[in-house]
Amino acid sequence: MNKLVSAFLIGGIFGLGIAVSGMINPAKVLNFFDIAGTWDPSLVFVMGGGLAVAFIGYRLVFSRRKAPVFESDFALPTKRTIDSQLVGGAAVFGIGWGIAGFCPGGAIPALGLGYSATPVFVAAVIAGIVVARSARAWLAQPAAA
Repeated sequence: MNKLVSAFLIGGIFGLGIAVSGMINPAKVLNFFDIAGTWDPSLVFVMGGGLAVAFIGYRLVFSRRKAPVFESDFALPTKRTIDSQLVGGAAVFGIGWGIAGFCPGGAIPALGLGYSATPVFVAAVIAGIVVARSARAWLAQPAAA
C-alpha cells in the first residue's frame, strides 16, 4: 500500500510540475520547435531544471541508500550500447512529440484540460506500445523451418 501511495504522490508532483511549467499546452511545446517563427525557449529551462534536480537527487539517493524504500534494490539499466532500437525509438518519440506537441508525460496531466486531441494522442501512444510489443515478440520468434 505504501508503494502505491508513494507512486501516486510522485506522479502527482510530476504532473503538477508539468502543468506549472506549461508543458501540457501543445502550442507551447510546438513553439519550441518553431525556431524560424514563434520560437519559445522556455522548454530549455524546464529541461535544464529537471536535469539539475535529477542530478542532485540521484547523487543524494545513491550516496545514502543501498536500496529504495519500497524495493530490495535499485532497478538500473545495464545496457550501455547504442543500437537501432534505441535510435529508432528516440526518433519515433521525437517525431511524435514534434508533430503532436505532447510527450506521454505531458499528455496524461493534460487529459484533465479537455483538449480534444489529448485522448486521441494517449490512445495512439497505447496503440503504438501494443504494436511495438507485438512486433518485437513476432520478430523474436524463431523462423519456421
